[in-house]
Amino acid sequence: MSQIILSINAGSSSVKVSVYTFSDSNPTPKSLASVSLSGLTSPPTKLTSGKDTKTLENISTPNEAFSAILSHLTSDASLPQLMDPSDIAFACHRIVHGGSYSAPTRIDADTYHHLEALSDLAPLHNAGALEIVKAVHASIPQCTNVAFFDSAFHSTIPEPVRTYMIDPTKAKKTGLRKYGFHGLSYAFITRAVGSHLHKPISETNLIALHLGSGASCCAIKNGKSIDTTMGLTPLSGLPGATRSGDVDPSLIFHFTHDASKPSPGSSEAMHVTQAEMILNKESGWKALTGTTDFGEVSKRAEHGDEMAGLAFEVFVDRVMGFVGSYFVKLGGEVDALVFAGGIGEHGSRFRDEVVARVKCLGFEIDRGANEQLEDGEVVDIGRRKDGDRRGLVCQTDEQTEMARQCAENAESLRRPS
Repeated sequence: MSQIILSINAGSSSVKVSVYTFSDSNPTPKSLASVSLSGLTSPPTKLTSGKDTKTLENISTPNEAFSAILSHLTSDASLPQLMDPSDIAFACHRIVHGGSYSAPTRIDADTYHHLEALSDLAPLHNAGALEIVKAVHASIPQCTNVAFFDSAFHSTIPEPVRTYMIDPTKAKKTGLRKYGFHGLSYAFITRAVGSHLHKPISETNLIALHLGSGASCCAIKNGKSIDTTMGLTPLSGLPGATRSGDVDPSLIFHFTHDASKPSPGSSEAMHVTQAEMILNKESGWKALTGTTDFGEVSKRAEHGDEMAGLAFEVFVDRVMGFVGSYFVKLGGEVDALVFAGGIGEHGSRFRDEVVARVKCLGFEIDRGANEQLEDGEVVDIGRRKDGDRRGLVCQTDEQTEMARQCAENAESLRRPS
């Protein structure tokens, strides 16, 4: 019997829902539909399904967004598998910060309260997802809600790598350590690239780059994360569209004398300091160029815009530095350098620059293949077409990764009847 899975990815200003079907006899999920709603914090709110986009009124919260998406899906004549909310067996929720959780987890009352407590570590990232969990529970009570944590893939990071040099008693009590994020993407990349290279996951060594408005790098040894650039929160490591990335920790106190004060819009339920808001939402390449669109930054840089050129070079430099560091951590045994995410998949000039800067490590780009990507989940852009030191682009898919893990573990995750 076929069952329906919703994969839900809730951000601060958008919600994306993908619909899949699977059966006990065929646990590989099949994609049926995908709907996204954007503009929650900057109207107009737009709902996009396939090639169609429409503007919606009076939608401003994740709860309202999910209700609108569910109404659209259940009234879609081209989706007969989902005629009523009761047809949905599982709702998979991408939760950015999972703390010590290392695997997908069914959300019950205790789990939900624990995830609420974790929001203190990631107030800008977990709140929207938890609102959607409540909305699903209210509108589809028989559905099993499952949390998929972006930090779970990095639970294999060794203790010396995840430890900060601060008071260990306080660090342990308050959970202050490196966690890492983009884990669903890295899980997808590891599986897809292993298949492309015809290697078991357990023998696959990668330097993987998830590069988008949020950006990170991961060292993967024998299919497991051994280090990643993000830390306690997604702020550390590489810069992003509005994130500073690594800075001297004392910088913010020189930048503003109000660093520890609540930011505008902060509440008792979501306490965000001005320091967190400045470094998460008012920095990155937007601070240098005025735009969050890295494609636009790259285009301006090519046409001689000084600040765009600086932003482009800063990003290349930071990525190059982590690639070199992780090459050493992997002992030089690297099957491939993998580009993924919006910039990784679409930024041909950026890929060219990064690979050129790490040529001394044995990576070389094929200009033609890089500029005109072949079709496929994973494609080669390097001169090497076999052996190690491959250059690859992977079309990562966090929604599909959640659905795959859910279908494979359906019986253990399903809510008891």
